[in-house]
Amino acid sequence: MNEVPHKWLIVSGVSRGLGLALARDLLAQGYGVAGCSTTFGEDLQALKDVHGGKFVWQAVDMADTAAIEAFVGSAVAAFDGQRLWGVVNNAGMSVEGILSTLPVSDIERVLRVNLTGAICLARSALRRMMKTRKPGRIINISSITGLRGYTGLSAYAASKAGLDGFSRALSREVGRIGITVNSVAPGYMKTALSEGLDDRQLDQIVRRTPLGRLCELADIVHLVRFLLSEDAGFITGQTLVVDGGLTS
Repeated sequence: MNEVPHKWLIVSGVSRGLGLALARDLLAQGYGVAGCSTTFGEDLQALKDVHGGKFVWQAVDMADTAAIEAFVGSAVAAFDGQRLWGVVNNAGMSVEGILSTLPVSDIERVLRVNLTGAICLARSALRRMMKTRKPGRIINISSITGLRGYTGLSAYAASKAGLDGFSRALSREVGRIGITVNSVAPGYMKTALSEGLDDRQLDQIVRRTPLGRLCELADIVHLVRFLLSEDAGFITGQTLVVDGGLTS
């Protein structure tokens, strides 16, 4: 195991898919991880059993800004004086539908969870991180849908494009103290967020992708691991696209 002493990370949306893969990998690298999601299942219990106090979890609805603030406060308290190194804003949701018939309540919830929630989580964490005047990391998981769009995902695309703009602007605010802010934009993956795509659509995406396959969890996990490392200290304000060349 690679030890990364005295560095804790906050990761949202850890119950499944990419968030769960990130939590597993970062814990294996020696980070402490404070995770949040709406549900706690066997996979998270297994992380708790293996890593003990290096993994803490709390139920949080990312549409609830008060709950986000409370989570960050309790997470930092659980660190027992150790350093909050960064945040991985991974939590997200998607509602598929043509905009003209999409309920306003669905549009508002997508934006609250994917964009407002991420901004508030970063804000709350930064209020603690900036007090130390030391470097750190903010990573926002966006999507190539925010770069190129996709029929029936207009609200989702807007939320992810907003994350990219947020990353660029925030990087200018906090760069002076060595905190980097970047977006990672995955290509299409077989996760809960892509359940609306059938096999025909996924096959079509594979055929249009120069590297000839869908994005895999490991592709994103390895990049996030690098961006969190000391080696990535001069990369900020970027949207790093991981899509096998689909949008090139």
